[in-house]
Amino acid sequence: MTSSRQKRMMNWIVANIKWIMLLSGILTCTLFYAAIAPQAALHSFFGDVLEGQLSEIIVRNWGALITLVGAMQIYGAFNPLSRSLIVIISIVSKLTFVSLVLIYGRQYLGQARIAVVIDLLIVGLFVVYLVGDRKKVTT
Repeated sequence: MTSSRQKRMMNWIVANIKWIMLLSGILTCTLFYAAIAPQAALHSFFGDVLEGQLSEIIVRNWGALITLVGAMQIYGAFNPLSRSLIVIISIVSKLTFVSLVLIYGRQYLGQARIAVVIDLLIVGLFVVYLVGDRKKVTT
């Protein structure tokens, strides 16, 4: 990719971050499903379930926390002053999930592959946004 093309792509991402964050936030909020139906969500995302009351608590909490990250992304889409912090929190959250799947859950990668790929794509867009936005501020 040429430097000019990279700059155009970075500028496009910075110019469209509102819509990128909105789409990412909506997709991320779909994990509210785990807060409502934890076993169905686990089966859908990982092809497996956890047994017991403790799993109900942990999975419902996981679904609620991920939904909050999605809600923050939606908020950040419309509030530019909050974007950088929200993007950084989202990157950390998504990279934590991806790392945990790759380190401890390779057996679930077949089922979780789509979520991992989408999260890595969003992380990439968000990193480019942070770099591009920083360059915009400094130039």
